[in-house]
Parts: sequence; structure tokens; C-alpha cells
Amino acid sequence: MVRREGEGGRAARQSGNDTDTDNENRRRRERRAREPRRERGGGGGEVDERRRRRRESREVEKSGDERAAHRERDRERDRHRSTNRHTRHTRHHHHHHQHSSSDATSHLLSEDSLAKLNKEHDREVVYHHDEKGNVRKASGAAPREKTQHQQQDKRKRRVVSGPLLEEGRGRKREEERIRGGGAGREESPDTDAAFRKRRKRLWIIIIAVILFLVILIPVAVVVSRKNSSKSKDESSGGNTSDKKNSSPPSNTNLKSISSDTIPITAKGSILDPFTWYDTTDFNVTFTDAKVGDLPLMGLNSSWDDNVRAHANVPPLNSPFDYGKRPIRGVNLGGWLSIEPFITPSFFREYDSKMGIIDEYTLTKHLGPSESMKRLERHYATFVTEETFIEIAKAGLDHVRIPFSYWAVTTYGSDPYVSQISWRYLLRGIEWARKHGLRIKLDLHGAPGSQNGWNHSGRLGLMGWLNGTEGPENGKRSLEIHDRLSTFFAQPRYENVIAMYGLLNEPKMNRIPTDIVMRWNTEAISLVRKNGIMKAKIVLSDGFLGMGKWKGQLSGTDPHLVLDVHQYIVFSNEQLGFSHKKKVEFVCDVWGSQFGESSDRNTGFGPTICGEWSQSDTDCTPYINNVGIGSRWTGNFNNGDPSIPVALSPVCPTAPKCDCGPANSGVESYSASYKKFLLTFAMAQMDAFEKGWGWFYWTWDTEMAVQWSYRKAWKAGIMPPDASRREAVCGSDIPDFEDLPESY
Repeated sequence: MVRREGEGGRAARQSGNDTDTDNENRRRRERRAREPRRERGGGGGEVDERRRRRRESREVEKSGDERAAHRERDRERDRHRSTNRHTRHTRHHHHHHQHSSSDATSHLLSEDSLAKLNKEHDREVVYHHDEKGNVRKASGAAPREKTQHQQQDKRKRRVVSGPLLEEGRGRKREEERIRGGGAGREESPDTDAAFRKRRKRLWIIIIAVILFLVILIPVAVVVSRKNSSKSKDESSGGNTSDKKNSSPPSNTNLKSISSDTIPITAKGSILDPFTWYDTTDFNVTFTDAKVGDLPLMGLNSSWDDNVRAHANVPPLNSPFDYGKRPIRGVNLGGWLSIEPFITPSFFREYDSKMGIIDEYTLTKHLGPSESMKRLERHYATFVTEETFIEIAKAGLDHVRIPFSYWAVTTYGSDPYVSQISWRYLLRGIEWARKHGLRIKLDLHGAPGSQNGWNHSGRLGLMGWLNGTEGPENGKRSLEIHDRLSTFFAQPRYENVIAMYGLLNEPKMNRIPTDIVMRWNTEAISLVRKNGIMKAKIVLSDGFLGMGKWKGQLSGTDPHLVLDVHQYIVFSNEQLGFSHKKKVEFVCDVWGSQFGESSDRNTGFGPTICGEWSQSDTDCTPYINNVGIGSRWTGNFNNGDPSIPVALSPVCPTAPKCDCGPANSGVESYSASYKKFLLTFAMAQMDAFEKGWGWFYWTWDTEMAVQWSYRKAWKAGIMPPDASRREAVCGSDIPDFEDLPESY
């Protein structure tokens, strides 16, 4: 509602203005009385006096006009504020009534109020000079007749209609006309609030956009990396066993039992099948029975050994003529003992600065719960029954299963997942039995680490029979064999466990030979005492070389086998051989060495090659440890003083050496390269069969084709049937002239 000034208020304000004028005139008269009168002679003084009075009168009149103008501006400002309040009032009513009636009411109120405002605005004050020269307000003064200019100004100042006021446009026009005189432009509180609201909304939008980008960019990077990794895996053949088992297993055999059959003391433990990720082919009937303090839980009570892998080998319950019939086997590397180059997906997601480079640092980073979750899923999917079916189809007859001490137990602050891999080891043995495959057990990681390499569990440290904790860790590893040999001495294993390995690759070029030999002697005695009589006991050559093993441990046991690992790719010299020379070297040198070593007259006696590969470069990512380069391209230095560095390329065409072709998908291999890889693989088979045979490293990988027997076999760069292949050594070896030596 428009508020109007009452008559009493205007009279009081006018009276105050008149008093101010009288006081001002009185002060002027007193000032003139004090000033000295100028004498000019004649009537000049009176003339000057009249002029002075007229000037003062004009100044007083001007002062009065200025004060009147100020009062007019005050009234104008009051009318402007009243108009704004009326507009807000009209808008307030607009939100509480129906639209049609609200419009009509606001228009009527606006026109009535504004007409009164215009009438008030037209009223002007008239002044006159009294007989004393003072300025007085004329009583009952009527409004003066307006000039044309004033009428035009009034038309300009007419306030706009109600609808425009409601839209906010009338206020803007009114504000634009008010200038100077102290009135200025006055901001409405509504305007300030609206501005603050808009500014707040803008800041909220900006912050939301920033947060969205902060979330979106990392997610996009992660997704991009995952897609990139997926495409790499697929281009390299991928880990098909993992893809086939991407969804959780059904575990239907759990439906045949009730969780109430699990004792309270066993619930949530390794004996509780309801906590297992995969129960396929396990006996889920609860038992807490143990042999060698190792659980039997999961094993079925019956088995059948009257089965063979293929027609070229005898069934499990018949003798295998070792020394006459060569072993043709494969490793299940990277399954129960993690290796970065076999399963890089465990390590690829981490920044190199985090130092996650082996199973120790991986499980320490993940923590117990997440480590168990991830690793058990890996145990359940990386090797399945299909694995053993395909191994037999490929013409192979033995399987070497690497596992580490934490399948049995852990010590102190060990972060490893304890005992979960044990039941998967037992299931793998049963699947091998089912498909006629003989097993070589291999303890791959000992307490303290026997070589300080990542496949022992922990890179860098070597605390087995070495350092202050060396003797204690040597004793612990014997205790593990005590439990293992007691368990596997059960009758159910005498036909399927053909070979019992003591320890993989102890670094005997760093650990004194006599200390290792004493440990070997104790371990052999322990295993035989616990009842493993039929299986061959296998010893690692420890990098001494086959020649240095002649006469070692003679008379200790008649059924010992020496395990030697042969790789071209870890020798700077051999990497520099041409393709043809590599094949010739394998046939001539390695073949001769294995033949001599396997003869007790010239060497140790029975000798096998427990690991080898058809790879002819060390280009495979992580093959030399996580974050370490390759000898092939000249950026290799893993910090191990026992291994020569390679700071310049070592390929035959150095310095022009390329890792790209070797690391690409097998579908991109040229025909010449495929021919070489097949020839190179079969030449090594020939050479190692000069001894007791071989185990290829390894059956499958996530990406590395030249380290996966399965991928190579499916791609045609391994013989279709290893037991029925043509000989390479002793025949003409191709020149491979059309194959670049840079890869």
C-alpha cells in the first residue's frame, strides 16, 4: 500500500523551513552591520547599498529555490520507495490468489494509487518576498500552471501500469529517471536477494561441474586402461581359462548338505566349504581328519589309477620306464605361486612407485581379506579340469606343479594367504589322475626365500640357509617337508606322484655348496623315512652347471634325479646368436650336455630339464622383474650382482633390436617366424630327451605367447602331438634367411 504524508507533517516541515530562513536573514544583517561602510562621495554609498540589497535578495531567493528543489527531490524519492513497496505488495497477493482475479486487482490498485501520487506530485509551493525582503510561503497557494516542458517531464515520469510493475520493467524505468540531488539509484532488498541467489546458484553449478570432472576423468582413465589391457590380452590369446570362468561357480554340491553339519568351531575356517569360492569336484562332507597335520577335507574317498594320458604311455598303475621313455611334461607355473610375467594383471594396475613387484608385496598391500578373495578366485579359474584334458591331448604325460610353503603354513608377519592353495593343489592332483597324467611336486618358495627372486615369493631378500635367520629357515623348510612327505606317503598317491621335488632353484652360486648339500641329505632321509619310496626325489642343480654335479650325493639314494633349467634368453651371449645358430647350439651343446649328465659314468646320473621355453628374446614384459627392461634392447639391470647387466642391445643386429614383433599377437607373426619358433621348440625337445626328458615352462599365461605351451599349441607353433613329432636335431637346419635377425 502507498503511504502518504499527512497535512500536519507537511506544515511542521514547512514551519521549520521558514524559521531557518529568518535565522539566515538575521545573520546576514548582523554581518553587514559589522562590515565598514565604503564612502565614495555623493550618493554613491546609497547606490551601493541598494545594489548590495538586491544581490542579497536574489541570493536568498536562489537559496529558497534550492531548498524547495531539495524538498521536491525528497518527495520524489518517497514516492519511488512507496511505488516499490506497492509493487512487492501486489506480487505478494499475486501468489495467494487465482491468476485471473490477481491480475485485475493488482491493476486497479496500481492505477488508483498512481493517480493519487501524480496528483500529489503536481502540487508546487509558491514563495513571495515580504516587505522586509524575507522569503515567505504563500498561504493557500494553488498549483502553478505547468509549462510545456514540465508537462512533457510529467509524461515521462508517469509510472507504468500494473502488469509492467509485476514484470519488473516499470521499476527499472523509474530508477533510470532519478539522477543527482542525493536521490541516486537505490537498490531494492529483493534485488540484492535475487542477485545473491543467482550468484549462489552459479557457484553451485561451477562446483558441481568441477566435482563431476574430478570423478569422471579418473574413471575414464581406469576404464581406458582396462579396455587397453583387455585388448592386449585378446590380441595375445588372452587367458581363456579365466574368461570361461568369469562368473562365480554354481557350487551345486553344497545343496546336498546343511550348514548345520559344520561344527561351530570350524565355521568360517578353511574346513568350512560354505566359505570356499569354488566347490567343484570337492567332497564337501565335513571332516577334520588330518595326515601330517594337513587336512583331508575336500578329498573323495575313492580313486582310479587304471587310466593313461594317451596311447603312447602306460596307465598310472603300470611302471613308466624312465630313462628309456622320455618325460614330456609341462609346468603349471603362475598358478599356486604367482609370477608377474605369467599373470601381469595382478601387478599392472599399480604405479611402479608403490613397489608391488611380487606375491609378498602384493598380499601385503591388499591385506588378508582382499588377498584371499583375489587369490582364491585365481586358484579356482587359472587351472581347471579342462587344463588337464588339453595337456593330455597335446601328447604330454607329466605335470610339474609348483607351490610354496604358505600352502602348508606361514610364519610371524608373513602376509601370504595361508593354506587356501592347499585344497586346490589336491584337486589338481585328482584331475591329473583322472586324465592319466603323472605329477612332479615342486616346492617353489621356501621360508626366507632360497634365491631372492620373485617366483620364490619375495624379491631381493635371500634368507634361506643365508644370513642371521638362514639356519632357522632351513629348519622350517625341513619341517614343511616332514608334513608334506607324511601326507603324500598315503597309498592313494603312490601311482600319481611320480616325482617329489625338494626345492626349486636354490642359488648355490651364492650359498655355500656344502651347506646346501647337507640340507639336501637331511631332506632326502626325511622323505624316505616318512614313506615316500616309489617316487623319484628331484634336486635342483642350483646353477652350478651339470658338470659340477658329477659324484655329488653318490650313495645317498639310488632314485635321485637332477633338475636343470635351460633358457637362451637369460644369457647375453646366446641372445646374440642368429636364429639358425640358436637351433644348432641347442642340438649340439645342450643335447650333448644332457646326454653326458644322465650317464653315471660321465655325470650325475638321471637328468631332466625342468624348465625351458621357445622364447628367443627376453622382451616379454616383467620377465626380468616388474619395471626392469630387457637385454635384447639394452636396458637391463636388475640389481642382482650375480647376473650380468646389459646396457647396450645384444641382438644379432645390434644396435637395431626390436621387441615389438615378439610381443605382438601370434596372429601377426610371419610364416617364417612361426617356422623358426616351431623348429626351435622341437630342437629343444630333442636335446632334452638325450637325458630323461623335459617340462615346458609354462602351460598358460595371460599374454606371453612364447611362454605358453597352450597358446603356441593352438597357434601351430608347437607340434600337434609331442609324442609323435619329427626330429630336428640330426637333420638339416633351415637358414631362416627371410627372417629379420632384429627379432
